[in-house]
Amino acid sequence: MFGPALGESIPRIAREKGALDLQVHDLRAWTASRHGKVDDRPFGGGPGMVLACQPVADAVRAVRAMDADPGRLVFLAPEGRRFRQAVARAWAGEARRLLLVCGRYEGFDERLYRLLSPERLSVGDFILSGGEIAALAVVDAVARLLPGVLGCPQSAETESFAEGAPGLDYPQYTQPAVYEGLEVPEVLRSGDHARIARWRALQAEERTRQWRPDLLPRGAEGPDAPRPGEGGGLDGRGGSVTAPEGPPPRPAPPPPGPAPD
Repeated sequence: MFGPALGESIPRIAREKGALDLQVHDLRAWTASRHGKVDDRPFGGGPGMVLACQPVADAVRAVRAMDADPGRLVFLAPEGRRFRQAVARAWAGEARRLLLVCGRYEGFDERLYRLLSPERLSVGDFILSGGEIAALAVVDAVARLLPGVLGCPQSAETESFAEGAPGLDYPQYTQPAVYEGLEVPEVLRSGDHARIARWRALQAEERTRQWRPDLLPRGAEGPDAPRPGEGGGLDGRGGSVTAPEGPPPRPAPPPPGPAPD
């Protein structure tokens, strides 16, 4: 899974430029099981399998010992802090190794957290078959922020979630100027760079207010902006939700009691 993804696009460019050194390690190389197992059934019963202590602990300790810098150890797990652009930016600015350990099945044996003291990271509130896809997302997000990787460094400064940006990026257009009757906004064809910059700033803020008001500073969402988890935004699981059509109905009045004598 890792080979094709890491050999394309930004990770490939980062490696070719010497900005990124990637190594992939298989837990099975450290298992003491003669059958190559790295997991076992959970104590107490239940579905699924749990990644065992021995292969994970031995693998992490061996990989950390491969360099003088033991690195930042991160377990990809659903209970971890949410991975955001600010995290990617911080990690890209660190001159240290990043060790990502991919969870699978029912996750890690809980004792590994006490033995190894890793950070815990989640890429979102949804289920993946394993942490490999999550690890690839982290690698890509961090790699593109390393100095010299992007052909145009300004790209990382103006896109969605960039530092100092209002939230989402402004709308983008390319050739042709008219397609099926839809025209590119006149301001973008005016050549007036100051006017274009003002338009883009306003559009980015409006787009954020419409689609992701939770990214705006508190109080800047507008009186009618939905709160996270309400209509027009995203709920806590990352799925779209339906806007309420009005206030909830009032409860029916209680039935009348018996008439007085």
